[in-house]
Amino acid sequence: MASRMESPARRKLQPAQQEQALANCFREEWNGAGAKAKRILLPVRHLQQWIEHNVLLLLKQAPFNKRDPQLVPAAGSCVDCPKRTGHNKLLFADVSGNTDACTDPSCYAAKLDAHVKAKVAAKPELVQISTAYKQQPEGEKTIPRNKYVEIREEKPDTQEKAKWPEFKTCKYTTEAIVSDGIDKGELRKVCTEPTCPVHHPKKQTPKADTSLKAEQEKRHREEALANATGIRVLQSIVSAVPVRLMKRDLLFIAEQLLPLLDERRLEMAARNRSIKAKDGESVAKLLTAFVRKADESTLGKLLIEAVILLAARTQADGGKTLHNAAQVYGIDTDAVALKVKQEFAAKEKARKTAKPEPKATGRTKRAA
Repeated sequence: MASRMESPARRKLQPAQQEQALANCFREEWNGAGAKAKRILLPVRHLQQWIEHNVLLLLKQAPFNKRDPQLVPAAGSCVDCPKRTGHNKLLFADVSGNTDACTDPSCYAAKLDAHVKAKVAAKPELVQISTAYKQQPEGEKTIPRNKYVEIREEKPDTQEKAKWPEFKTCKYTTEAIVSDGIDKGELRKVCTEPTCPVHHPKKQTPKADTSLKAEQEKRHREEALANATGIRVLQSIVSAVPVRLMKRDLLFIAEQLLPLLDERRLEMAARNRSIKAKDGESVAKLLTAFVRKADESTLGKLLIEAVILLAARTQADGGKTLHNAAQVYGIDTDAVALKVKQEFAAKEKARKTAKPEPKATGRTKRAA
């Protein structure tokens, strides 16, 4: 026991983090109804992985200057900070690889805030944007994600994508900084003009090019088909997940993982379990209440789904996690895609059939 808690990385954690780390050194095993729980000491690698995934923040990904001692004077430079794992590699020898990370999340967050303020002060014309799925308070300068279009820096990998608005620039394109949400502190190129004909084509006048409209509708249909196929594959994977871990373990992982999902993906996970939020209700709270009452099988399926949804947040993933999961659980993605395509075609046919035929005019009747 003493050797476990004297792990070097463990000693360098903040007091609050030490308490969380201690709780994660054990799991409880129940041998039957009414039996007393037995505490089982987990392997050292379990504690190491928990620390690396919940506490350590990779400094190479930080947008601020790690060498600047004046960014947050009370904290000083990251280079000289003893809370940095790379400051003393012998002390943090139990941290995997050559990872150089910050072990103080509050200090890291303070430097992010200071970095954003400094950038805006130096360049007042910078637009502040949010990547979070939430409603901005009234009067907030930060522009919510539904009010701007981010211009992608990478080149489109297909001719079809080259026509998408996010791969094009316009006369309204401007520089922005993420001041809230994922990638906080990083610079972006965005269009915030609601009348822009390139990035907001839906708001064009009725004289808009009909071929462009047809092209957009085709792209939307393809996106809807791909999205529906992905959801169906995900549901098939979830159905194939077996029960492996104990409920306590599964519940802990779920409560740590679900807050990492954005609002849209939380709603998707809730909808797949027939959980609907009424006006004023929080989907996150409803899903949390559902998780705490769920059995081991339901929790296991939810965890697999949450991991796939979380990985899908990054553009680099490109559906790879979903594809890998489908292979692991033996899901025939081609069969799922074909079935979804057939359902879409049937709905489209039904929609066209439901349209009333135009009435014949008097001249048409005489001609007949």
